Amino acid sequence: MGNELKIHAIVAMDPSQVIGYGNELPWHLPEDLKQFKQRTTGHTIIMGRKTFDSIGRPLPNRRNIVLTRQAINISGVEVIHDLCELRELKHNGTLFIIGGAEIYRLALPYCHGIYLTRLKQEYNGDVYFPDFEGNFVAKQDIFENDDFTVTQWINKKPQPLD
Repeated sequence: MGNELKIHAIVAMDPSQVIGYGNELPWHLPEDLKQFKQRTTGHTIIMGRKTFDSIGRPLPNRRNIVLTRQAINISGVEVIHDLCELRELKHNGTLFIIGGAEIYRLALPYCHGIYLTRLKQEYNGDVYFPDFEGNFVAKQDIFENDDFTVTQWINKKPQPLD
């Protein structure tokens, strides 16, 4: 049990669970990006290829892992093809799932928690965060401003990654 992976999702969504539009964030909120950076720096981030493409580069001071079906190499990034491969990698700190929607859908059953930025304004979008509230419970609000609230959610019963 001591080597159990600590996986958390980190996501920003509008009230309708929109997380993206045209392979980009539909909003620009510097304070949200600051919160993301503070929480993930020094840890491992796991994303899909489209999310990586939208960012355009490995994020500094984090271990960047891309989960994709494609046989590709990306400079400065580790590429895996199945979440189970995470067990074989040596990790320090928390693993953060950062998107997109399909990666969240695959990983949420294994996540111990979600750092959820809930925006107060509606945005146009074409990508949505999967339903999660049946398996997670809100633990505490950890930040709030005029634009959004960050809440930590805990998985009622995280599944082991096997």
